[in-house]
Amino acid sequence: MLQPLVILTGPTAVGKTSLSIALAKATEGEIISADSMQVYRGMDIGTAKIRPEEMDGVRHHMIDVLDPDEACDVLTYKRMVTDCIKEITGRGHLPILVGGTGFYLQAVLYDIAFTEEESGGRTREAVTAFYEAHGKEALYQRLVEVDPEYAASLSPNNVKKVIRAVEYFETTGGKLSEHNAREREREAAYNAAYFVLTMDRQRLYERIDRRVDVMVAEGLVDEVRGLMQQGYTRDLVSMQGIGYKEVIDALNGECGMEEAIARIKQASRHYAKRQLTWFRRERDVIWFDKEQKKEEEILQEMIQILRERGITKDGADSTDGDL
Repeated sequence: MLQPLVILTGPTAVGKTSLSIALAKATEGEIISADSMQVYRGMDIGTAKIRPEEMDGVRHHMIDVLDPDEACDVLTYKRMVTDCIKEITGRGHLPILVGGTGFYLQAVLYDIAFTEEESGGRTREAVTAFYEAHGKEALYQRLVEVDPEYAASLSPNNVKKVIRAVEYFETTGGKLSEHNAREREREAAYNAAYFVLTMDRQRLYERIDRRVDVMVAEGLVDEVRGLMQQGYTRDLVSMQGIGYKEVIDALNGECGMEEAIARIKQASRHYAKRQLTWFRRERDVIWFDKEQKKEEEILQEMIQILRERGITKDGADSTDGDL
């Protein structure tokens, strides 16, 4: 019997948090964050990290587990999450992966066996040195030359992923786009249900813009300034996250703060678009359009699907997770 696993994902700002809490309460679940930025301590506002009071008693994992100067690559993440899943199922609870980092979700769901080099080994230093010497546009052009398909799915500003893709080619001689396509054909390592939330694109973009405004009002600039004062620099993987690198540029006088905020909104919208493209390529995904159904309806349908697949107990109380 395969271990049960639920994935609840969707683009940034689509509204995963409240539904994930309700689903966890209805299924005796525990939530594992599938956000590559929420693993970092002290990076709360810019990552839209769930607050303790929002957890409503539901246990959360993979939040605040690393310092910002510690790298979190896919191999590290997969190892830690696999341990979390074992612990959660050992308690008789249901592991629910919630977040929008599609590559991390894929790695866990299909138990992809990365090597140390594939996830971030010695070659990364050389690729990073090339980026530091020649800049992001030259780095991106290098990816276009070796893997144009994968390059087309990325922005040149996503330096972290561009470095990883170039590194993968130089380490293995293969294309990351082909690697990902092969991995999508693997059988799932869990008895899983893969839920994706979506909504009208324009409405989503409006939500993203509003959320960035809220982040700024809640103190994003002070958060970034505080991290810089602790010695965390822009070249760190963590500080390359959307919202952080733009504010750092503004604080360093490389652009105005209004321009930085506009760039955060634009980068977030582009990220949401790429997330949706990623999820459309995944197999066995169950989509829920939040424009078409209320969250309570989505919750009840999710619970029914989990029962039909034997992922939850027949006796799970669907009323426990009322929104």
